[in-house]
Amino acid sequence: MTEELAQLRSITSTALLADFALGRGLSLQSILRDSGLRETELRDPSAEITMGQEFSVMRNVVAGIDDEPGMGLLAGLLCHPPSMGVLGFALMSSSNLRHAMDIALRYADLSFTAARHYSENRGDQVWVVRDDSMLPEDLRRFTLERDLAAIATIQQDLISVRIPAVKVELYVDAHPIYEMFGAVFGVDEVSFGMPQSRMAFQASALETPLPQANLSTARFYEQQCTDLMESRRSRSGLSGRVRQLLIRHGGSADQTRIAADLDVSVRTLRRRLAEEGTTFRELSLETVGMLAEELLIAGLTVEQAADRLGYASVSAFASAFRTWKGQSPGHFGRMHRGRAHPART
Repeated sequence: MTEELAQLRSITSTALLADFALGRGLSLQSILRDSGLRETELRDPSAEITMGQEFSVMRNVVAGIDDEPGMGLLAGLLCHPPSMGVLGFALMSSSNLRHAMDIALRYADLSFTAARHYSENRGDQVWVVRDDSMLPEDLRRFTLERDLAAIATIQQDLISVRIPAVKVELYVDAHPIYEMFGAVFGVDEVSFGMPQSRMAFQASALETPLPQANLSTARFYEQQCTDLMESRRSRSGLSGRVRQLLIRHGGSADQTRIAADLDVSVRTLRRRLAEEGTTFRELSLETVGMLAEELLIAGLTVEQAADRLGYASVSAFASAFRTWKGQSPGHFGRMHRGRAHPART
């Protein structure tokens, strides 16, 4: 849970939550209490915060509004595609609702939700399953309400035609305020008290084209989402610390050296990297590849770059570079030499 709390996220969701709380009469001071956030950060759409900070603000808001059932629904009505930046524009330019769903699930960390969601294809139905087991228990109901209302709101923004759900199952107990769920998702009955929250749609209905569909625009914003996710990943968690140490050592340090720098055992290093979905070898290859690009862009020859990065031969370096970039280092150097390289984060 410690690594999850340190995960970097967009401040958008928290800013929208703060606006909702201000509208309910809470003061900004009470909203930001113990979160380490300042008002200037809250109003900066490019700012990033940790999951722990987002939970702190959410907990302040939930406590301040007395967390009555339905409050999360009102908060979710503020979520619209443009408020999510590049992810929102990627959704709006998607070819159809299934494409938009796939993008939303792939780049969920750029959205309003703090839970994990994934899709399952079951014959002619597509199920969206919610996993919020990692969320603090005192925030689960509020986030479920907010996320469901946000999903419905965003779907209406993407296309004016309501796409009904086939079935909706929720972990919360039934409550009179939840009668609106059936109307919102176009189903006659919503099942409550279920082991897990999920909803099903007809696969054919998700093929409905979106009015602002544009393939080239969608690809552009998807790439922007990818770049942003990679940038955040490189600056958070143990993986980010390993990358920084590898860069400091010129990419040539082995995992024993890196483990010693981190004051952990090699076994612990391997385990914790596995928990973040990567390995030391992957991080090392990625870092060396990045350094190789920078050296060639800076004007070094292939021989000089190979020597600087500790390769025993130019051919070994060239073979590795082709694996990274799909082209020879000589060709890459001629094409990119002298160009500005994105700053390392």
